[in-house]
Amino acid sequence: MSDFDTLQAAIVRHASTRQNDAAACENLLNALYHAFRGASGRGQPLNNVSMEIVPDPELRLRPVPVGEFHAAWFRLGLCEVLVRVRRLGGEFHGDYALTGTFALQDLTEDAVLGLARRILRDLSEVYAGGDGQGGALN
Repeated sequence: MSDFDTLQAAIVRHASTRQNDAAACENLLNALYHAFRGASGRGQPLNNVSMEIVPDPELRLRPVPVGEFHAAWFRLGLCEVLVRVRRLGGEFHGDYALTGTFALQDLTEDAVLGLARRILRDLSEVYAGGDGQGGALN
């Protein structure tokens, strides 16, 4: 078997694992979208929130290997933020904006809503800072 054939076989052999990993990460990104929409409180959805799932701008391989980042741009009114997420050891780890990071063990509504509110607070801090440097977001 040639090196090329070995590569193709590895990609095919792990396709379902990659698909499950991608689906889990995209589920988190979708849950985050709904959490942003509901961040103003129950019954008061924000209509100026949208999401576009995109390839991770730092990834240089397709298909995306297991454990690598999946990304989405979120439009939050006048602001857009890139959120990247991946699964490591059963947890979701991600980053956003300039230096924000997060880790979630589960996708409960409260956990994702808490993350959405934290991201909104961190973005407010970045834009209110006025120096354009942002600073630590954790």
